Order: sequence, then C-alpha cells, then structure tokens
Amino acid sequence: MTATLAQVVAALEARYPPRTAESWDRVGLAAGDPAAPVRRVLLAVDPVAAVVDEALGWDADLLVTHHPLLLRPVHSVAATTYKGALLHRLVRGGCGLYTAHTNADSARGGVAEALADAVGLVGTEPLVPADAPALDKHVVMVPVTAADALVDALAEAGAGQVGAYARCAWTTTGEGTFTPLPGASPAVGAVGRRETLAEARVEMIAPRRLRSRVVAAMRAAHPYEEPAFDVLELAALPGSTGLGRVGTLPTALPLHAFAAAVARAVPATAQGVRYAGDPDMPVRRVAVLGGSGDSLFDAVRAADVDAYVTADLRHHPASEQQERAAFEAGDGPPRPALVDLAHSASEWLWLPRAADALRADLAAAGTTVETRVSTRRTDPWTGHVPQTSPPEGTTT
Repeated sequence: MTATLAQVVAALEARYPPRTAESWDRVGLAAGDPAAPVRRVLLAVDPVAAVVDEALGWDADLLVTHHPLLLRPVHSVAATTYKGALLHRLVRGGCGLYTAHTNADSARGGVAEALADAVGLVGTEPLVPADAPALDKHVVMVPVTAADALVDALAEAGAGQVGAYARCAWTTTGEGTFTPLPGASPAVGAVGRRETLAEARVEMIAPRRLRSRVVAAMRAAHPYEEPAFDVLELAALPGSTGLGRVGTLPTALPLHAFAAAVARAVPATAQGVRYAGDPDMPVRRVAVLGGSGDSLFDAVRAADVDAYVTADLRHHPASEQQERAAFEAGDGPPRPALVDLAHSASEWLWLPRAADALRADLAAAGTTVETRVSTRRTDPWTGHVPQTSPPEGTTT
C-alpha cells in the first residue's frame, strides 16, 4: 500500500521528534499535502536548486533535507526570490519538502551517531545530553482491596512504563481517615461519621504529556467520590539523546593517523580535512559533532577528550581554544586536538541510514516507499589550491 505524506511525516518524527530540535531551529513539513501519496523520497543535505532538479527529475513525491530552506522568518515566497522559486517548482512538481535538522543531529541513529560510527568510535554517549521526556509521579491513596484495579487502570492510561518494563508501581499500606460532610455520597461510611480504614499508597510515573489522561483514569477507577492524590513533577534527568557524541577508539592513534582515517571515512570535499595539535599526540577518547561545532568547546573540554571532530571551525575560536589548551596542558600535549571537516561532509553520512530507516519503518507499518540519497554535490566550495611550501612551523 502506498504511504501518504502524513504517514511518512509520522515515521520521520517518530525517529527525529521535532520537540528535540534546538529552540532557534525550524524543522518539519515546509510544503506538501498530508493526504498526498508518497511513492518516492529523495534525501539530501541541502535544499538547493541542483537537488530540486534531481528530485523532480526522479519524480520524487517528497524531498527530505537536513538543512531548512526557511530557517529565518520570511514575508513572501513569491517566485521572484530564489527560495520562493524553489518552493514553487516543488509544489508544481507535486513534491513536498520536509526538514530534519537539529532533531536529527540529536537522535539515536542520527547525524552525530553516523559520524561517530564512521570514525570508529565505540561506547558512545551524548556530548551534550538532552533532558529525558518530562515525567510526573502520581501518588494515590486507595482502599487496599481496590489497589490492583487502580494500578491496572493507570497502566492502561500510560503510567508505569519504565524502560522495557510495564505496570511498574510501588505500594505501601497505612490508615486513611475522613468524615463525609452533608451533600457527600461516600462509598464507605456515612455522612457525619468519622471513618478509618486500611488504604494503600500507590506510586506510578507517567509522561507529563499524559497527565490529564492518567488523572481521568484514576478518578474513573477509584471507588471514592473524592480521591486523595498528588501529582509531583519530577526533576529533569539527562536522556540518551543530545548534541554530539563522545566515545573511544578501539586502539589509540597518533593525531596525524587519526586525521587521515577521518579523511578516508567522510565524503571528499575541496576543503579536505584539517587538524590542529601535535601530530604525534595519542588520540583515544574523541568527541564528534556534525555541522558547525565551535560553540560547544566548553562541553568538549568538560568531556576530557583527546580530539574533537567537527566542521566550520573559525579562526578566532579555534585559536583561542588551542591557546587555552596549551596554557592548561603544562608539559603535556594540548588537549583536545581539533579535526575540522567540511560542513556537508560531516552530515552526509546520516543520509543512507535515514533512507534505510524510513523505508523499514514504513514497511513495518504496512506501506511501501522507495528512497534514494541525492548524488548532487552541495558543498559550496568547488576547488582547493595546495601550497607548495607550507608556512614555517606547520606539518604536512
């Protein structure tokens, strides 16, 4: 069965939840009718004219790009601007446009993990962990005889899910006391008479987004007219996703050999791969970040790594980082060394696994789609002139 655009978007957002995108980012569906059928999906890093040509030439129904076409606010998408013209061409050609940007950077199986895998890292964890989904703890006092039924009802509403375990609850027993007032319809006791009976205290966690549903299920299942309960907001904890990854190489390499291995692992570009640091320093623990990475130098230093692989390193931040590293290193080599890639090369590696995952996810849901990774070069730099004599003090 052919997938609809809405089904493709749902599959993408299950893997790359929009809520995990950075606050400044703009991700999701930029163009397209959710009810339209989708037979072919082209994936690319950049929404540029050459990629639109490829999508329309292949008769794609959806173009998925890593970078947004409309990142900053616009007041017109008229075809008199190049971005408007691209959107008009896509719409006329029946091709939607979807963006997975920083949400794909952070996700399991996303951009950062693809880069970490390519350079050979194992035991990876996020460089900057994102908060896990917000949780509530629901605490309910209920007659002991009704505790199991209450736990079942809360679990059915989405509470009690902890990792690979369901219906997780904790209970203890004590005495509850109350006096029904005039107008009450007590399930136990009589109006005006103080009651004391054995009650269970039931505690279960649930996603905060399900709060209303869980509370409604509790009220419906509870035998009391006025249940006694608390809803406690739990502190945010680091999750398993987030920007960048940190891991280790199976075997330490000198920096020059590690940089060469990185160069072999990523797509070739005019820029190539640059590094900053002692060529012979051993590299074992490494941080990576696809895309522009000099804003995360503080996190990289805190991660205590030997090298940092990223892209778009600017002169002043990189220079200041190396000066600081030399100052703090004493007699040892400055850490971390820097390995600088072309922006697109650091992110392209994610596309083939995203294409495979989308195809598999839709197949598991009973629909079919054909996926392809763009073959168009979107790195803006087209040439490189090597110097015959490197400046004094550099190593080739």
